[in-house]
Amino acid sequence: MLIVGAKGFAKEILEVFHQLNDTESLVFFDDVNQNAPDMLYNAFPVCRALKEASLYFKEKDTRFTIGIGNPVLRKELYDKFIGIGGDFTSVVSPLAKIGNYDVYIGLGCNILEGVIISNDVYIGKGALIYYNAILTHDVVLGDFVEISPGATLLGRSKIGSFSSIGSNATILPDILIGNNVIVAAGAVVTKDVPSNCMVAGVPAVIKKELPPLNF
Repeated sequence: MLIVGAKGFAKEILEVFHQLNDTESLVFFDDVNQNAPDMLYNAFPVCRALKEASLYFKEKDTRFTIGIGNPVLRKELYDKFIGIGGDFTSVVSPLAKIGNYDVYIGLGCNILEGVIISNDVYIGKGALIYYNAILTHDVVLGDFVEISPGATLLGRSKIGSFSSIGSNATILPDILIGNNVIVAAGAVVTKDVPSNCMVAGVPAVIKKELPPLNF
């Protein structure tokens, strides 16, 4: 598989592949950081151009996942690598605990160690769920949502696409959070949040408006 990115979060995705004992033919892609090594950890090649990635898809493996956390960048990279023949693929740690009943995980999700996902949970395409986050029953995530370490989403809460939930934030039951929302670390969200804003505090309140996305 090809991991888009070769720094930060991409290294965390690598650990999931190690847990899965599935590092054979693994390569990384980084056309941004000029100081990135040609071989990550002296073991994994780093592609530098889309042409190389396209060749990898044609000759070795069409699967790719995104090792970058920002929801908007994840969507842009998804479009780019689908466009050259890649298959967007989820990577789920075997050390995550996932319910056995009516759990849907969309294409290209990344779910890390220690995550707990209850039953009747829907996770949209390209979502990222970091260490020790908790999604309880009937939670719904839109596409390209980022759930940071230790965040807790309680029953029937819904998170819109391209939203980011900060570390150790808590979303109370039945809360609806719109698209393109940033919930600050440690916030406690007690009422619905409209699209295109940043909230923080206990209880969380709107701190600023965000420009709407063009997706």
